[in-house]
Amino acid sequence: MRSKHLNSPVTYALGMLAMMIPVQAFSSFYSYYYVEKLGLAVGLATLARTIFLIWDAVDQPIFGYLSDLTRTRYGRRKPWIVAAIPLFVVSFVMVFAVPEGLAGMELFAWFLTALMLYETVSTILWVNYGALFPELYRGDRLRAKASAIQQGMQIIALLTASALTPILISIYGFRNMSILLALTFVLFMALCMFYVREKEESVQAPLKFREAFRETLRNKAFWIFNLANSFAQTVNGLLSSIIPFYAKYVLHIPESEVSLLLASIFVSVIPLVAVWYWVIRKLGGVKGWQLALAFYALSVIPLWFARDLGTGIVSGVVAGCGLAGFLVTPAVISGQIIDRDARTTGRRREGMYTAVAGFITRSSGLISALAFWVVGMMFGYVSGDQPGPNPEMTFKVLISAVPFGLLLVSFLISLFLRIPANEETEGDL
Repeated sequence: MRSKHLNSPVTYALGMLAMMIPVQAFSSFYSYYYVEKLGLAVGLATLARTIFLIWDAVDQPIFGYLSDLTRTRYGRRKPWIVAAIPLFVVSFVMVFAVPEGLAGMELFAWFLTALMLYETVSTILWVNYGALFPELYRGDRLRAKASAIQQGMQIIALLTASALTPILISIYGFRNMSILLALTFVLFMALCMFYVREKEESVQAPLKFREAFRETLRNKAFWIFNLANSFAQTVNGLLSSIIPFYAKYVLHIPESEVSLLLASIFVSVIPLVAVWYWVIRKLGGVKGWQLALAFYALSVIPLWFARDLGTGIVSGVVAGCGLAGFLVTPAVISGQIIDRDARTTGRRREGMYTAVAGFITRSSGLISALAFWVVGMMFGYVSGDQPGPNPEMTFKVLISAVPFGLLLVSFLISLFLRIPANEETEGDL
């Protein structure tokens, strides 16, 4: 029975379900929890993200290289993922289990420590889980299919977390919410790892660290692709983290209805995953990705005009239509870039590429935090205790104008990516 499901795209996608439920809860509520509820100044929250990003620049390539270097009877990636599971539980709960009475610099110190631990363990998980994808699935058609299933599972996770997290918070509080979601992570990630078996060719001797890092940095297509993605990824983070503020200050709805607004963004994504899978097959990975970025940019405009829960939900559904394309297309192109590198170097270096790509795209968290800080200063928003004279405009700009600008930049950068048509389809099954 187990052999039937080994390396199945469905069982592999359970890992995405496992990680995205707590990650979505974190993305949507950590800023709201610390800034709005606990009173941490936006400037201090931004400083914490900046400090982490400096560390992230170091730990991402190191963990990627160590993953490529690892040799065990269970493979390169699985031992890292299994070891990180309990550490992720501890760090995720720590983010939302702030001791009572912390304020000012003490609260900042707790936030920074929790953030560093949580993001470091997340790096280990994402690097190794992401490195499995191009290794297990070869060729655009198989990758597009596996990516569609994976992103469908991601949307289920996003919907689950979006609908469930506010309810859990209202009933049990932030701390107990984090414990329940962490246990959900353990269940699905364990199932994923049970059905993953790495391919034997992964035992190839790796390049030395300096050479591996140099070859990665010299890859022009890699940089164009990931720089474009970093701006688009910022929008994903903004939409999630700003929604609770947007609901309060722009739509004027209670916290109990935030789950409806969050769910509206993701509900339209599920049927459209199949549409974007078809688009990739017709246009190819690069053109499909470029079209997705353009469509995503247009889809965030209606959020500016929403005035209540009803119009907010409609606008969220439209934004979800754009998000669907962005979620499906990148995995295909990333696999193409890794395949090209393997033909050049004679090594499959999924770990290093996933790690460096992860640092570039995760820098979107800093872009998001800086956008929050700058726009907040423009309109006088400091924290929930000091919302300023015009918090409504603050969060209209952050939910619509800033995402549109970022996605426009992302689309323009994407136009410079060139992958020959014969390489896009090479290895299709």
